[in-house]
Amino acid sequence: MLASLGYALAYTVVGIALLAGGFFALDLLTPGRLGKHIYENRSVNAAIVLASGFLGLGAVTFTAIWTNATSGFGSALAWTVVFGVFGIALQALAFVVLDLITPGKLGEIVVQVPFHPASLVTAASQLAVSAIIVASITP
Repeated sequence: MLASLGYALAYTVVGIALLAGGFFALDLLTPGRLGKHIYENRSVNAAIVLASGFLGLGAVTFTAIWTNATSGFGSALAWTVVFGVFGIALQALAFVVLDLITPGKLGEIVVQVPFHPASLVTAASQLAVSAIIVASITP
């Protein structure tokens, strides 16, 4: 029982670190401070995109833990980190590609205060990339 609590703590710490990494990746792709856009300026667009990124990374992290748990704690934790970092990188890549193929500057659109439908498209791309990674993890 104590070992399971230790595993849960370790996976949670890794999961929170991956979510923080996803936050900082999106922060780098958008102008200004992402936290300020969401919490002070109340940008629903930025919140939608960040929330979808978090949900996607959560799914990737869950799947990496779930499918690798029988390979031993150290190996499963390592694969969770690998797939989580991979997820962050691929979500960022999807954001950049979407920015290249759509008009305007996606980073600027995402942090606007008035609602913009591009935030929903961006959120969908974040979730789609995560779903692809999840599918690649599962046997």
